[in-house]
Amino acid sequence: VQLQAFGGGLVQAGGSLRLSCTGSGRTLGSYNMGWFRQAPGKEREFVAAISWTGRSTNYADSLKGRFTISRDNAENTVYLQMNSLKPEDTAVYYCAANRRNYRMTSALGPDYSYWGHGTQVTVSS
Repeated sequence: VQLQAFGGGLVQAGGSLRLSCTGSGRTLGSYNMGWFRQAPGKEREFVAAISWTGRSTNYADSLKGRFTISRDNAENTVYLQMNSLKPEDTAVYYCAANRRNYRMTSALGPDYSYWGHGTQVTVSS
């Protein structure tokens, strides 16, 4: 499956953005999906994940309450709603997919087999 993340941009602190991730080649409905981000000079970090059914989600502790992951399998799209954005949220955001049947909402990058090109999110102070 080929993944494409989009929806990034420049936003002021306190604002919101919704990222989307779509798939081509195969439907995303059978994949567990995750969002990761990488800020300049920093390692990639886990943001959120959702199981293929949408019934299970997992979030980075520091982002709980501000970020929400969801999916619409009919639209073949996974979303990341980001609210109350802070300058430290500035990063390239990537979506990723796996077809695991355990640790489905893993926070570990190596557990994901498919990665999309990222979308830049810049939060100004």
